[in-house]
Amino acid sequence: MCFPSKTISRYSSATAHCYNAPMLELIAASLIWSFSFGLVGNVLADLPPAWVAMVRLGIAAVVFLPFAKRVPPAAAAALAAIGAVQFGAMSLAYMSSFRYLKSHEVALFTVMTPVYVSVLNDLLSRRFHGANLAAAFLAVCGAGLILWKGVSSPAPFVGFLLVEASNLSFAAGQLAYREWFRRAGLSLGDRQAFFWLYLGGLAAMTPLGLRAAQGPSLHLSHPQLGALLYLGIFVSGLSYFLWNRGARRVAAGPLAVLNNLKIPLGVAVSLLVFGERTNVAALAAGGLLVGAALLPALRAEKR
Repeated sequence: MCFPSKTISRYSSATAHCYNAPMLELIAASLIWSFSFGLVGNVLADLPPAWVAMVRLGIAAVVFLPFAKRVPPAAAAALAAIGAVQFGAMSLAYMSSFRYLKSHEVALFTVMTPVYVSVLNDLLSRRFHGANLAAAFLAVCGAGLILWKGVSSPAPFVGFLLVEASNLSFAAGQLAYREWFRRAGLSLGDRQAFFWLYLGGLAAMTPLGLRAAQGPSLHLSHPQLGALLYLGIFVSGLSYFLWNRGARRVAAGPLAVLNNLKIPLGVAVSLLVFGERTNVAALAAGGLLVGAALLPALRAEKR
C-alpha cells in the first residue's frame, strides 16, 4: 500500500513505486515465457499438442490448489470460463501452431496481441481510437513481410492463423479478468482466484487431451519431462499468474505494449540457444514494422 505524501516529490516517488511493481511483474512474466517457444518447438514438437496443453494446465492447477479459496458458484463459473478461453483455447492453438512454424516464427506472430488488447479494450470502454487501427495495419504489414520472405516452414499461413487464435484468446482472457475483478466486489486475491482459472482451462482441455493420448504410446524422454515441468510450474503457473496480476493493475496502453516484450526475447532464445535459422533481412524489416505498429497506440495513450 502507498500513502500519499504532503510534498509533490514524495507523492511522485510513491506513485512511481506503486506503478513499477506491476510493470516488473509483466516483465518477469515475459522473461519466463521467452524460453517456452524454443522448448515447445524443439523439445516437445513430437508430442500431441492437446495432451501437452492439458498436462501444463493440470500442473499449474496443482501448484495453485493450496491457495484456492471457496467462492460463490457464479464467481467460480465466471473465473473458470475466463480460464477456459485464456488458458484452454489459447494453449491448444498455441501448441498446435508449432506443427507448422518454427519456435522463433511463433514468437514473431504473437505481435498482434497488443492490437487485440487495445481494440477489445475500446469495445469494453465503448470508445474508439483510430490509432489502434493504424497499429493493426502496420502490425499486419510486418507479419505479412515476415510470412512472405522470412518463413521457411511448409504451411506458414495455417500456423499464422493458429497463433492469431491464440493471441486473441489470451488478449480476451486478460481483459475479462481485469473486468471481472473490477465488477465482482469480492474479497479475493489473485492467488486465491487463479486455481479456478486453471481449473476452467483444464476442464476445457481434458477431453481433447485424453483423446490425443489414446494414439501411439507416449514415451517421454528426460528432457521432455523437464520441459513439461518447466512449462507447467513456471510458464503456465508462475508467469501467467504474474501476468494477470500485473495486467489488472496497469493501464491498457502499457499492457498492450508489454504484450510484445516476449517477442524479441523469444526470438533471441530460439536463435541463440536452440540454434534455429532464419532470413535475418526479412526478420529485421518485419521487426521494424512491428515496432512501428506500437507508436500510434503509445501516442494515443500519452494524449
